[in-house]
Order: sequence, then C-alpha cells, then structure tokens
Amino acid sequence: MEIRAARTSDIKGIRALIDAYAPEGRLLTKETVTLYESVQEFTVAVDGDKVIGCGALHVLWEDLAEVRTVAVDESLRGQGIGHKILDAVISRAKNIGVERIFCLTFETEFFGRHGFEIIEGTPVDPAVYDQLLRSYDAGVAEFLDLESAKPNTLGNTRMLKILA
Repeated sequence: MEIRAARTSDIKGIRALIDAYAPEGRLLTKETVTLYESVQEFTVAVDGDKVIGCGALHVLWEDLAEVRTVAVDESLRGQGIGHKILDAVISRAKNIGVERIFCLTFETEFFGRHGFEIIEGTPVDPAVYDQLLRSYDAGVAEFLDLESAKPNTLGNTRMLKILA
C-alpha cells in the first residue's frame, strides 16, 4: 500500500469510494467534474492501481482548512489506512502553512485520536467571518455554523484541530 497525492487517474476510484458511502449519508456526494477540479486536494491510499482510501484538504482561509471526503474501502476498514491518510493530510496542512483544520464527521472517535476537538460557535475573528460569508462553499457555511446550513447537511459533528 502507498499513500500519495492523487492523480487524475485516481478519480474513478475516489468516485467509487464516495458512491459507497453517500447513499447512507456518511459522505456528501460530489459531482465527478468537481472531483477532477479538486484532484490536487486529495491524498489517496493505493494498492497497486486500486484506490483503497482517500482524504482531501480544502483551504478555507490563510490559517484554516477543512478535511473532507475521508473514506476507506469498507472491506479494509480497521487496518489503519484511514489513520495514514489523515496523518498525510495533517502533514500537508502544516507544510502549506495552515494552523487549524476543521472537519464535519460522524467518526468523532477517529478524529479525536488525531487531536480534533468538538467545537461550538465559529473560531474566527469578525473580519475573517465577514470574508468567509462571501464564499459559495457549503463547507464554509457549515464551519461558520450558519442558519442556512442547519440542520447541517448530514447531522454530523463539527470538530477542529490546532496544528502545533
């Protein structure tokens, strides 16, 4: 197994993972074109040519990003693949200068083991909040805890990790 940056040829495998989790509401579905547009955000776990896991880092602001679309092939869950993907995403966040990472998840124990904590409210100053309000991104609305995003899309938990 290898953990690496996603390539355009990995999108079909990422699509399959999303399609496996989205019907249950465990992941948001995404249009395939959106996956290609954001391929540079993804980290994948591959076994040979097969994508067996994925996760994405989406920058929201100078010091803030969101972890998105963390998924592992259901038959391989519990083998540490998700942890390796999340470690790589966290490392990437640090490398590009992000100081805080946010997620929306049902997997609070999983993210908690990586230092994420449940949050209430919006941990940004008013000037940043005002700028983030201008975003069309649904993840930003969830992060800001906007009424327009309530109840949040999946009913999951908002969590934040401060990067050291």
